[in-house]
Amino acid sequence: MDQTTYTAANYKNPNPVRWCPGCGDHAILNSLHKAMAALGVPPEKTAVISGIGCSSRLPYYMSTFGFHTIHGRAAAIATGFKVANPQMTVWQISGDGDGLAIGGNHFIHAVRRNVDINICLFNNKIYGLTKGQYSPTSDRGFVSKSSPYGTTEDPFIPAELVFGARGNFFARSIDVELQTSVEVMEAAARHRGTSVVEILQNCVIFNNGIHNAIVDREFRADRTIHLRNGEKMLFGKEMNRGLVQDGFGLKAVTIGQDGYTIDDVLVHDAHTPSNFLHQQLAMMDGTDLPLAVGVIRDVEAPVYNEEIDRQVAEVTAKKGFTSLRDMVLAGDTWTVE
Repeated sequence: MDQTTYTAANYKNPNPVRWCPGCGDHAILNSLHKAMAALGVPPEKTAVISGIGCSSRLPYYMSTFGFHTIHGRAAAIATGFKVANPQMTVWQISGDGDGLAIGGNHFIHAVRRNVDINICLFNNKIYGLTKGQYSPTSDRGFVSKSSPYGTTEDPFIPAELVFGARGNFFARSIDVELQTSVEVMEAAARHRGTSVVEILQNCVIFNNGIHNAIVDREFRADRTIHLRNGEKMLFGKEMNRGLVQDGFGLKAVTIGQDGYTIDDVLVHDAHTPSNFLHQQLAMMDGTDLPLAVGVIRDVEAPVYNEEIDRQVAEVTAKKGFTSLRDMVLAGDTWTVE
């Protein structure tokens, strides 16, 4: 086992970072460097794979193996890479357009198969690289260059896609909350199987302030809740508000008012196999109920690439093949002259 102590600098590439000043991607890159250092996986055992978009430039800024692939195909290529190189730690970097539009099919099937990759989904609700078209996560009525009169579509909610695909790990952070981002990235990497980390990211040029109603410092404490496994679901500037069960749903209450006490507040269990409450937590949007950040779901399940390796070993032992040629020639064959 590698006993080397790594720092964030070990994972930084000397290339100049070419994102707009103030772009949320800078903070996410910084968080990823720190998370990798904390995990201690050597750079040469790490691969960062991206699709197309502003976020997908990230591999250029990593001192690891990297692959800047094609639009929407990052999950497919990351899957193939991991199956072929199971000893590698694989990170996939995608934006909401790259990952959920042209790449949506690959995204849900990577989650469904539970491939051991870590997907970081940067969500700024816009196409930034192609200059401001609405994306799959843009809200209904959103005015953009490709929807000058407002979109007539409802958006994807990344968490809903993950749970619909029977995902086993989902976490969320905000670009400016580096400590939370490092925390969830570390947890994602330690999870065996597909982990999805949604990061609310700000595009200062084409969608500046899109998340302000939630993340502005003035009211972030009251409109977000940081979930930690085994701890009470508390939030607010004075940490005196909490989530309680309300029939089949959730309700935000103030402790000490209307008869509610700390005992009524739910305790977060990220590891319970049932995704019923996890999905409710992940769907909170910061209006009636606070937006959830932190690790929302983290459940063990069979891992795709490990199951493939197990199956190959079993069939090889049973059939006695030592090579592909042996397998091809094992059945009826004939010679063409």
